[in-house]
Amino acid sequence: MPKRVDHEERRTQIAEALIQVAGRRGLHAVGMRDVAAEAGVSLRLVQYYFETKEKLLFYGLQHLTDRFTARVGARLAAAAGPDPGPRATIEALLLASLPTDQESRTFHLLYSSYSILSVTDGALAAQPFIDNPDAAENALTGLIEGAQAAGRADPGADARTEAISLLAMTATMGTSILVAQRTPESAIAVLRHHLDRIFTAGGHTTPDAGQRTDANTCP
Repeated sequence: MPKRVDHEERRTQIAEALIQVAGRRGLHAVGMRDVAAEAGVSLRLVQYYFETKEKLLFYGLQHLTDRFTARVGARLAAAAGPDPGPRATIEALLLASLPTDQESRTFHLLYSSYSILSVTDGALAAQPFIDNPDAAENALTGLIEGAQAAGRADPGADARTEAISLLAMTATMGTSILVAQRTPESAIAVLRHHLDRIFTAGGHTTPDAGQRTDANTCP
Protein backbone atom coordinates (compact mmCIF):
# COMPACT_ATOMS: atom_id res chain seq x y z
CA MET A 1 0.00 0.00 0.00
CA PRO A 2 1.58 3.37 -0.97
CA LYS A 3 2.60 5.63 1.91
CA ARG A 4 0.17 8.48 2.51
CA VAL A 5 1.80 11.87 2.12
CA ASP A 6 1.25 14.50 4.81
CA HIS A 7 1.14 17.61 2.65
CA GLU A 8 1.36 20.07 5.54
CA GLU A 9 4.39 18.24 6.89
CA ARG A 10 5.98 18.44 3.46
CA ARG A 11 5.31 22.17 3.21
CA THR A 12 6.85 22.64 6.65
CA GLN A 13 9.90 20.65 5.61
CA ILE A 14 10.39 22.90 2.60
CA ALA A 15 9.80 26.06 4.65
CA GLU A 16 12.41 24.93 7.17
CA ALA A 17 14.86 24.39 4.33
CA LEU A 18 14.17 27.91 3.07
CA ILE A 19 14.87 29.35 6.51
CA GLN A 20 18.11 27.40 6.88
CA VAL A 21 19.60 28.28 3.50
CA ALA A 22 18.38 31.89 3.61
CA GLY A 23 19.85 32.30 7.08
CA ARG A 24 23.26 31.37 5.66
CA ARG A 25 23.14 33.09 2.27
CA GLY A 26 20.55 35.84 2.60
CA LEU A 27 16.97 35.80 1.38
CA HIS A 28 17.75 37.68 -1.84
CA ALA A 29 20.23 34.98 -2.95
CA VAL A 30 17.97 31.96 -2.45
CA GLY A 31 16.31 30.17 -5.35
CA MET A 32 13.83 27.31 -5.39
CA ARG A 33 16.58 24.94 -6.55
CA ASP A 34 18.64 25.87 -3.46
CA VAL A 35 15.68 25.15 -1.20
CA ALA A 36 15.05 21.80 -2.88
CA ALA A 37 18.67 20.78 -2.35
CA GLU A 38 18.55 21.84 1.31
CA ALA A 39 15.32 19.90 1.89
CA GLY A 40 16.61 16.84 0.02
CA VAL A 41 13.71 16.84 -2.43
CA SER A 42 13.33 17.52 -6.13
CA LEU A 43 12.85 20.96 -7.61
CA ARG A 44 9.63 19.65 -9.17
CA LEU A 45 8.28 18.85 -5.69
CA VAL A 46 9.02 22.35 -4.41
CA GLN A 47 7.27 23.78 -7.49
CA TYR A 48 4.31 21.45 -6.88
CA TYR A 49 3.70 22.92 -3.41
CA PHE A 50 4.79 26.49 -4.20
CA GLU A 51 4.28 27.55 -7.79
CA THR A 52 6.50 30.62 -7.52
CA LYS A 53 9.40 31.79 -5.39
CA GLU A 54 7.19 34.56 -4.01
CA LYS A 55 4.63 32.05 -2.71
CA LEU A 56 7.44 30.03 -1.13
CA LEU A 57 8.85 33.14 0.54
CA PHE A 58 5.44 34.17 1.85
CA TYR A 59 4.78 30.72 3.32
CA GLY A 60 8.27 30.71 4.80
CA LEU A 61 7.58 34.05 6.50
CA GLN A 62 4.37 32.69 8.03
CA HIS A 63 6.27 29.63 9.27
CA LEU A 64 8.99 31.87 10.71
CA THR A 65 6.35 33.93 12.53
CA ASP A 66 4.81 30.75 14.00
CA ARG A 67 8.24 29.73 15.27
CA PHE A 68 8.70 33.16 16.85
CA THR A 69 5.33 32.89 18.62
CA ALA A 70 6.30 29.49 20.03
CA ARG A 71 9.64 30.95 21.13
CA VAL A 72 7.91 33.74 23.08
CA GLY A 73 5.61 31.20 24.72
CA ALA A 74 8.55 29.02 25.76
CA ARG A 75 10.39 32.03 27.18
CA LEU A 76 7.37 33.06 29.22
CA ALA A 77 6.80 29.56 30.54
CA ALA A 78 10.44 29.21 31.57
CA ALA A 79 10.95 32.65 33.07
CA ALA A 80 7.60 33.86 34.36
CA GLY A 81 5.49 30.77 35.04
CA PRO A 82 1.93 30.01 33.94
CA ASP A 83 0.55 33.46 34.77
CA PRO A 84 3.07 36.13 33.71
CA GLY A 85 2.26 39.75 34.36
CA PRO A 86 2.24 42.50 31.74
CA ARG A 87 5.88 43.50 32.16
CA ALA A 88 7.19 39.94 31.94
CA THR A 89 5.04 39.35 28.86
CA ILE A 90 6.31 42.47 27.09
CA GLU A 91 9.92 41.75 28.04
CA ALA A 92 9.66 38.20 26.74
CA LEU A 93 8.21 39.39 23.43
CA LEU A 94 10.90 42.03 22.92
CA LEU A 95 13.86 39.93 24.03
CA ALA A 96 12.77 37.00 21.88
CA SER A 97 13.02 39.18 18.78
CA LEU A 98 16.54 40.41 19.55
CA PRO A 99 19.22 38.40 17.69
CA THR A 100 20.93 36.97 20.76
CA ASP A 101 21.38 33.41 19.44
CA GLN A 102 21.31 31.62 16.09
CA GLU A 103 17.53 31.15 15.90
CA SER A 104 16.68 34.72 16.83
CA ARG A 105 19.44 35.99 14.54
CA THR A 106 17.88 34.10 11.63
CA PHE A 107 14.41 35.41 12.52
CA HIS A 108 15.55 39.04 12.61
CA LEU A 109 17.63 38.73 9.45
CA LEU A 110 14.92 37.09 7.35
CA TYR A 111 12.07 39.21 8.65
CA SER A 112 14.02 42.37 7.87
CA SER A 113 15.07 41.03 4.48
CA TYR A 114 11.50 40.14 3.54
CA SER A 115 10.24 43.61 4.43
CA ILE A 116 12.91 45.22 2.24
CA LEU A 117 12.28 42.85 -0.67
CA SER A 118 8.54 43.49 -0.51
CA VAL A 119 9.18 47.19 -1.20
CA THR A 120 10.87 46.56 -4.54
CA ASP A 121 9.41 43.21 -5.63
CA GLY A 122 5.96 43.64 -7.18
CA ALA A 123 4.92 40.02 -6.64
CA LEU A 124 5.79 40.16 -2.95
CA ALA A 125 4.22 43.58 -2.53
CA ALA A 126 0.95 42.21 -3.95
CA GLN A 127 0.66 39.88 -0.95
CA PRO A 128 0.09 41.10 2.59
CA PHE A 129 3.39 41.27 4.46
CA ILE A 130 1.73 39.97 7.61
CA ASP A 131 -1.93 39.13 8.20
CA ASN A 132 -2.31 41.58 11.07
CA PRO A 133 0.46 44.20 10.95
CA ASP A 134 -0.74 45.94 14.11
CA ALA A 135 -1.04 42.79 16.25
CA ALA A 136 2.14 43.33 18.29
CA GLU A 137 1.45 47.04 18.73
CA ASN A 138 -2.10 46.37 19.89
CA ALA A 139 -0.96 43.61 22.25
CA LEU A 140 1.69 45.78 23.91
CA THR A 141 -0.72 48.71 24.15
CA GLY A 142 -3.29 46.53 25.90
CA LEU A 143 -0.71 45.15 28.33
CA ILE A 144 0.52 48.63 29.27
CA GLU A 145 -3.04 49.91 29.68
CA GLY A 146 -3.85 46.92 31.89
CA ALA A 147 -0.80 47.60 34.04
CA GLN A 148 -1.79 51.27 34.33
CA ALA A 149 -5.27 50.32 35.48
CA ALA A 150 -3.74 48.03 38.12
CA GLY A 151 -1.39 50.74 39.35
CA ARG A 152 1.68 48.92 38.03
CA ALA A 153 2.68 51.35 35.29
CA ASP A 154 3.08 55.10 34.91
CA PRO A 155 -0.49 56.44 34.63
CA GLY A 156 0.70 59.47 32.66
CA ALA A 157 2.32 57.44 29.89
CA ASP A 158 0.59 57.15 26.52
CA ALA A 159 0.28 53.39 26.18
CA ARG A 160 0.21 53.24 22.38
CA THR A 161 3.11 55.63 21.94
CA GLU A 162 5.16 53.58 24.40
CA ALA A 163 4.26 50.36 22.56
CA ILE A 164 5.28 51.82 19.21
CA SER A 165 8.53 53.13 20.70
CA LEU A 166 9.43 49.78 22.27
CA LEU A 167 8.83 47.86 19.06
CA ALA A 168 10.74 50.35 16.91
CA MET A 169 13.60 50.43 19.39
CA THR A 170 13.85 46.65 19.47
CA ALA A 171 13.88 46.37 15.68
CA THR A 172 16.58 49.01 15.33
CA MET A 173 18.76 47.57 18.09
CA GLY A 174 18.34 44.12 16.58
CA THR A 175 19.89 45.39 13.37
CA SER A 176 22.69 47.07 15.32
CA ILE A 177 23.46 43.71 16.95
CA LEU A 178 23.56 41.99 13.55
CA VAL A 179 26.12 44.46 12.24
CA ALA A 180 28.14 44.31 15.50
CA GLN A 181 27.49 47.93 16.39
CA ARG A 182 26.44 46.88 19.88
CA THR A 183 26.34 43.75 21.99
CA PRO A 184 23.15 41.90 22.91
CA GLU A 185 23.83 42.75 26.55
CA SER A 186 23.89 46.50 25.89
CA ALA A 187 20.68 46.29 23.85
CA ILE A 188 18.94 44.35 26.61
CA ALA A 189 20.08 46.93 29.17
CA VAL A 190 18.55 49.73 27.07
CA LEU A 191 15.23 47.90 26.74
CA ARG A 192 15.07 47.21 30.45
CA HIS A 193 15.85 50.85 31.19
CA HIS A 194 12.78 51.90 29.21
CA LEU A 195 10.63 49.17 30.76
CA ASP A 196 11.71 50.40 34.21
CA ARG A 197 10.57 53.88 33.18
CA ILE A 198 7.15 52.67 32.00
CA PHE A 199 6.41 50.14 34.72
CA THR A 200 6.64 52.48 37.65
CA ALA A 201 4.12 53.54 40.23
CA GLY A 202 4.74 56.23 42.83
CA GLY A 203 8.32 56.57 41.62
CA HIS A 204 9.17 52.89 42.10
CA THR A 205 9.59 50.20 39.46
CA THR A 206 7.08 47.38 39.66
CA PRO A 207 8.41 44.14 38.14
CA ASP A 208 5.95 41.25 37.93
CA ALA A 209 6.24 39.30 41.15
CA GLY A 210 9.92 40.19 41.28
CA GLN A 211 10.57 38.19 38.13
CA ARG A 212 12.53 39.27 35.09
CA THR A 213 13.16 37.32 31.93
CA ASP A 214 16.75 36.41 31.09
CA ALA A 215 18.14 36.51 27.57
CA ASN A 216 20.25 33.45 28.33
CA THR A 217 17.27 31.27 29.20
CA CYS A 218 15.51 31.38 25.88
CA PRO A 219 15.43 28.13 23.90
